[in-house]
Amino acid sequence: MDGARAAEPFDILVVVQAGRLQYEAVLFAASLRAMSPGFAGRLFLAEPQPGPLWSRDPRISDDATRALLRELGAEFLPFESRHFGDSYPYGNKIEALAALPGDRPFVFFDTDTLVTGELAEVPFDFDRPSASLRREGTWPMLELYGPGYTDIWRSLYDKFGLDFETSLDLTEPDEFWRRYLYFNAGFFYHRDAHAFGRRFLDYALAIRDDPPRELVCQSLDPWLDQVALPLVIHSFGGGRHTLPPGYLDGRTTCHYRLLPLLYAREDDRVVEVLEQVAAPNRIKKVLKGHEAAKRLIFQGRGRKLRALFDRDALPRREQALRNRIKKAGYWIR
Repeated sequence: MDGARAAEPFDILVVVQAGRLQYEAVLFAASLRAMSPGFAGRLFLAEPQPGPLWSRDPRISDDATRALLRELGAEFLPFESRHFGDSYPYGNKIEALAALPGDRPFVFFDTDTLVTGELAEVPFDFDRPSASLRREGTWPMLELYGPGYTDIWRSLYDKFGLDFETSLDLTEPDEFWRRYLYFNAGFFYHRDAHAFGRRFLDYALAIRDDPPRELVCQSLDPWLDQVALPLVIHSFGGGRHTLPPGYLDGRTTCHYRLLPLLYAREDDRVVEVLEQVAAPNRIKKVLKGHEAAKRLIFQGRGRKLRALFDRDALPRREQALRNRIKKAGYWIR
């Protein structure tokens, strides 16, 4: 490991709103403090403010939740929604970057992430950004007689004056989705939040408002952030493997997405961390306001769900796993 690089200070950005995300933020902050005592940066909870793009106030209204998050070391970071809001809440992660301090490296995480190891030991190269490779081939969805992967992705690289050929993984076959740079936006990082955020916003708006003709049959909801993100990362000299494997989405963090999925598919260590950090009374009291946490963690239904699945023989696609959980009666959001 490059010790100097691993020790470089950085901040963490998570986006919060009222509802499920506020409880996920509690689990994230609690796991960060419990599992990563060496983290020396600031934990920012970016919170969209009410405005014309929101049909109701998106902020956390529960005082006990806000107090607990502050007790866990989080700092609320208000930001204005100028381009997305209700119409595309995934855009929060794009617009929130402008509110971060611009003079320190950052790592963005989705709220539905659990910290399971020491983040201070992750050898980030903030000059070569990357993002989560724990993804499926969700975009583009090819139409019969329509353009293929190469034509679709090339049109986007051309739109922004980027070198398409150097983005390809030539170990993968032509017209197979893994050949093309594609990430899950559950985490990403860079040295400069403002520069990264401006470019992310510019690319996302240009794709949304003036897409290449090759995208005419493609849905951008909810995929817009994941379509723009690889272009942004490539433009800053990043790529797939600038972070050694096994850290994020591995032994240091877990992007579980929803609690039923966590109990069904994640390894024993993740379940142990979840239940450990949720156990203190001050945390349990707040989490009991979330139906999924109350039933799956505190009433033991998560363990019963877990017993139904063989982690070595899970469905290959997440949707199939979701369907099996729903059929068994354990799907709780």
